[in-house]
Amino acid sequence: MNRWLPILISLAGALLLWAAWPTAPFTFLIFIAFIPLLRLADIVPHRPKFFGCIFLALFLWNLATTWWVGNTTVPASGVAANLINTLVMSVPLLAYHRSRQRLGRTAGYFALVVYWLTFEYVHLNWEFSWPWLSLGNVFAMHPSWVQWYEYTGVSGGTLWVLVTNIVIYETWRQRKKYPVPLSTFMWKTAWKPAALIIIPLLLSSLVQYNFKLPEGPASKVVIVQPNIDPYDKFAEENERVQLEKMIELSAKATDSTTSYIIWPETALFTHGVWEHKLAYEDETERIRQFLRSHPKATLISGATTLKRYDVVDEAPAMSRSAEDGNIRYDAFNAAIQIDTSYSVQVYHKAKLVPGVELIPYARYLSFMKSLALDMGGISGGYGLTPGVTLLEDTRTHIKVLPTICYESVYGEYVAEHVRLGANLVFIITNDGWWGDTEGHRQHAQYARLRAIETRRWVARSANTGISCVVDPMGRLQQPLPYWKEGVISATVTPGDTFTFYVRFGDLISKAAIAFCLIVIIYSYYLKFTKKIRVTDDE
Repeated sequence: MNRWLPILISLAGALLLWAAWPTAPFTFLIFIAFIPLLRLADIVPHRPKFFGCIFLALFLWNLATTWWVGNTTVPASGVAANLINTLVMSVPLLAYHRSRQRLGRTAGYFALVVYWLTFEYVHLNWEFSWPWLSLGNVFAMHPSWVQWYEYTGVSGGTLWVLVTNIVIYETWRQRKKYPVPLSTFMWKTAWKPAALIIIPLLLSSLVQYNFKLPEGPASKVVIVQPNIDPYDKFAEENERVQLEKMIELSAKATDSTTSYIIWPETALFTHGVWEHKLAYEDETERIRQFLRSHPKATLISGATTLKRYDVVDEAPAMSRSAEDGNIRYDAFNAAIQIDTSYSVQVYHKAKLVPGVELIPYARYLSFMKSLALDMGGISGGYGLTPGVTLLEDTRTHIKVLPTICYESVYGEYVAEHVRLGANLVFIITNDGWWGDTEGHRQHAQYARLRAIETRRWVARSANTGISCVVDPMGRLQQPLPYWKEGVISATVTPGDTFTFYVRFGDLISKAAIAFCLIVIIYSYYLKFTKKIRVTDDE
């Protein structure tokens, strides 16, 4: 039994983490889901064996929760993504295992918290970025639990999860080591983990009670869910048919009071359009023709755009070369804004999906550029040259952040653009690549966290679903089911106030990075001075 115990504990950890994750209904299990990993650090002193145990737990969690990333034409991509993410996730736990041995149990727990928060922040900002399983995302289905995210962002949820798991584990460990009457145990010890769970919930209720929705002139938005199979939409002969379909759907809900019409990611110009010619394309003129019947309306849509660099030497290193070699250009996953004028604004997606839209660090390994997965349309990776920061309606001066697909998972990125003046947040996405799996459901739920962090209305247009509206308290409104054509008409109010999180960003993670460096330096100091602490593992 002792031989198999670490494996059984690893399996228990994976099961708890999976069961707690959206969209499963057992979110409360996250408060004990890390306990098996803490236990492994106590009973498995041998580092390679400990690595094997946590790798098993984390890999099974990744696989059970995000297996759908491989539900594409290249299934091996999912296995590779889960393996790489598991390896990266193992680093803070391995560092904790070593620090606990050197610094003692209490300091080791502190080290675990700062290591994990540092890992999540780094994982948000490097080119292998995959923040889908940041621990604070686990509360996406329960916005009433985390209204205080307007102060902390998702990292506050991560801190809550880690500290609560540590305290519950220590409470159990002390009870096991020093048996006392149950009444004494409840009075002196058990109240601590209970308070750690209850107090944040009470704070969330207090914040929610005092919060008032934005006031002022409202804007009517029309959200289109065309339900076009993503594997068919990039056929060139379908472009015009799809355009007419989206105009027809838009017309069902658009009237003289409509401010915005929202179409999903890559809804237009699936094979690319030169940005300097964009205002004069036939498709653009067809949209203007429709908008002239609704002159107050502005269209925001996903598109594939191309930008040429007339001076080859000034082109980005990873830009493309035309067949004749005379010009360099970039392809962009973009959002465009069209109204009745001949001014078309273009926003370029900045947070690209590793392996599909971006080969990480390919500028240092140029031969890897050809490895980008072909998910239809433009393959080979997208450019990162910035477009406009926000899409602004010059008539109303409303500014929109059109987050494209994966970008909506990045809380600090969204907050930064709200700080630059975004009054509304739109999410345009095409989640149909992964079929009817948890992928599109999790993605829709994460939008609720962006609404709380920024206190902005969020309007979400998804090609195959789930399209919806999210109010600034994170409440989901009018969700359209997956794989169903439809239109949403909703009223939103542009916001102009800044939350603490918007003003100051992710202070918790930045503090964790500073403490992480201190812990590492101190740990090595102890190593070289031979002052290593030995503690009782039990």
